Amino acid sequence: MSGLKGVAQFQIGKAGITPGVVIALDALLKNYKQVRVSVLKSAGRKKETMLHLAEMLNSQLTTRCVSRVIGFTIILSRRGSKKQGL
Repeated sequence: MSGLKGVAQFQIGKAGITPGVVIALDALLKNYKQVRVSVLKSAGRKKETMLHLAEMLNSQLTTRCVSRVIGFTIILSRRGSKKQGL
């Protein structure tokens, strides 16, 4: 897919992961190879919280992706097509 763009930016605030966040990230992952999700202080700044948020995003997104946590940023990289069975 040569139409994919590079990297998109996204922020998660005190509301955390809402259905609107999941819909927006799915839309971004359709158009971008990678999405950098910055987690703001109000959403939590513990390593365990960051890992939990990354796991929640990975399980709720319909686009298949790999997540990586670096500091207070979750990097979602697109992999393959949509998940099977959804």
